[in-house]
Parts: sequence; C-alpha cells; structure tokens
Amino acid sequence: MSKAPFQLQVPPPDDSQNSAADRASSRSSHESGKGSFSDPLQSSRRGLSGVLETILRRFKVLTHVALIVPIYGFCCLTLGGAVAAGIATFDLLTSVIPAPYPVLKYLVMGFSGAAGYFAYGFSLLLIVPFVNLILRAKLKPWRGSYYSLETIRWYLHNGATYLVRFTFLEFVTPTPFNLLFYRWMGMRIGSGTTINSTWISDPSLIEMGRKVTIGGSVTIVAHYGQGGYLVLAPVKIGDKVTVGLKATIMGGVTIGEGAKILPNSVVMPKTEIPAGETWGGVPARKIEREPASEAGTTSSKRSS
Repeated sequence: MSKAPFQLQVPPPDDSQNSAADRASSRSSHESGKGSFSDPLQSSRRGLSGVLETILRRFKVLTHVALIVPIYGFCCLTLGGAVAAGIATFDLLTSVIPAPYPVLKYLVMGFSGAAGYFAYGFSLLLIVPFVNLILRAKLKPWRGSYYSLETIRWYLHNGATYLVRFTFLEFVTPTPFNLLFYRWMGMRIGSGTTINSTWISDPSLIEMGRKVTIGGSVTIVAHYGQGGYLVLAPVKIGDKVTVGLKATIMGGVTIGEGAKILPNSVVMPKTEIPAGETWGGVPARKIEREPASEAGTTSSKRSS
C-alpha cells in the first residue's frame, strides 16, 4: 500500500542519544502532533565528548564561529591541492609549447589555463573523496539537535560534496566521472544508471538500483528538519526508476522498482512509492494513468 504523509511527525527519540527529560518532551510533542522541541543545554554524553557538546549548546554563536574557521581551513587545503595541479599543468604547457609571436603566446596561455582548470577539476574528484575517507565523514541514519557532535560530520560530508558540485561537477555530468565521484563519496549505484544532476546532498545515505534515470536538475537530499530536529534518513531508489526533470526527493523516501516520478514533483520525507506506480505533484501523489484503449477511444471521439 502506498503511503504519502502530508503532516510529518517527529520519530520517537533514540534512548542512546537523549536524556530522560528529552524523551519525555519528545513523546509529549509526538502525541500532541505539534512538533515542539526543547533543545537541552546539557549533553547526555559522558566524558570529553559530553563536555564539548555542552559547550557547543551553551555558546552556540561562539562555537559555531570557532568551528567554521577550521572548516574553511580544511576547504582551503582541499581546494589548494587541486589548484596546485592546475598551476603545474599551466606552467608545464606554457614552458614546452613554443610561442614565437605575441598572438601565439596568448593562445598558448589561454589553452594552458583551460587545461589547468580541467587538471584542477579531475584532481578535485580524487582529493575530496580521499579527504572524506580520512575524516570518516560517511553518514549514518540519525536524528537529534542541530547543535550536536554528529552534525559536524554531516557538515563536513556535504561541505566536501559541495566543493566539487559548485566548482567542477557540472562539466562531467552526466558521464562515468560523476558516477565514480558519487560512488567514492559512499553512494551505492547500480549498473546502467544515469545521473544528470549535481543537486545531490548526503551521497553516502543514497542508494540507487540498476538502470535508474535521474533527470536534469533533480534534487535528492537524505536529510530534513522537523520539529527542531535534524533528521538524516536514507533514500532508496529501486531498479529502472525514472525521476523527471527538476523533481525533488527528500529524506527517508523509498521508491519501488519501475516507478516514475513526474517532472517538478516533490516527494515528501518518509514517502513509500510502490513498484510500477507513477507519482506527481506537490506534494507528490499517485497518478492514475488512463488505459491505452480508453485513451484511444477518447481521442477518436474528440476528433469526430
């Protein structure tokens, strides 16, 4: 049976991550359906991680700034490694290609600059997944406060993905190179699948089967905010699924084999789409398709 929830409910809290007060508050919110949320200042963790998380929650602005600075440093190092490859390519080509005349000199410099950019981009495709692996930024299903240690991993994983998305990924989409990059970032992709979009977040929580077609500018995110919580929920797309142009797939969605999502549709969190069905709209619902025989009869009546 298909399920398309239009009013999302906050899932029951994880006992290992929330205090007794948090659990009572969350149960009350869940039962009332209001989705209210109380973000405790005191972490339920123990040891050093508990101290760090408590500081993160008590001094949100200061700790946010303090964390952003090293993250920007990490981005500079990652981009710097790829830029270095581009500069080296530029220097190499300008030194080995003869340019006896000024016009040829500028053409050589232009060609070398363009080649250097692509050297940067392909280097970034290698460096970012490696850094993601070193930082152990692969995501797991989770729900909790935005000001928690787990959100730092989520921030790093998507930040690394966006470095490639906004500086180079469009130039290799759709090709085997963008599929390779997503696989290296943790996405599970079956054979024969085509992804004609760069608007993908949380790749390590996304699974696609065989011969899936993801249309241009499709947005797929394996997270959403609900009732004051950040929820990381896997997205599973079955074999031979087609997702139309500019559709949006949100966290916790499961799409069965052979299903179709129409262009510009929005599939809400936790929606389950059975195999073979066609869904469309905002929010997406099952579309009852007219049988071919009836469609032919209708068209003939109109023409007559």
